[in-house]
Amino acid sequence: MKLPRHVPDGRFEVFVNGVAQKRGTDYHVEGRSLVFERELKKEGKLGFWRWFMGAFGIGTYRQNDSVDVKYEVHGAPQLAEALDIEPNDV
Repeated sequence: MKLPRHVPDGRFEVFVNGVAQKRGTDYHVEGRSLVFERELKKEGKLGFWRWFMGAFGIGTYRQNDSVDVKYEVHGAPQLAEALDIEPNDV
């Protein structure tokens, strides 16, 4: 998963589903990419049958991870929300 260009190198915090992650334990950095130790997934588009079942209260839940990066620019806190999770982000 690529870091946005405006995130400074090495000075940021990473959160998965709102939970702080530890660099070196939960993820590591390769160039401008975050590489996670566990598989992250984005729930894709909602197909007709899943929508139909959900309309009647039948849950069809899937893993839907969200990765956020907190950083500072000129002392002001910033947040890059819901970074794109690529299929090979493991």
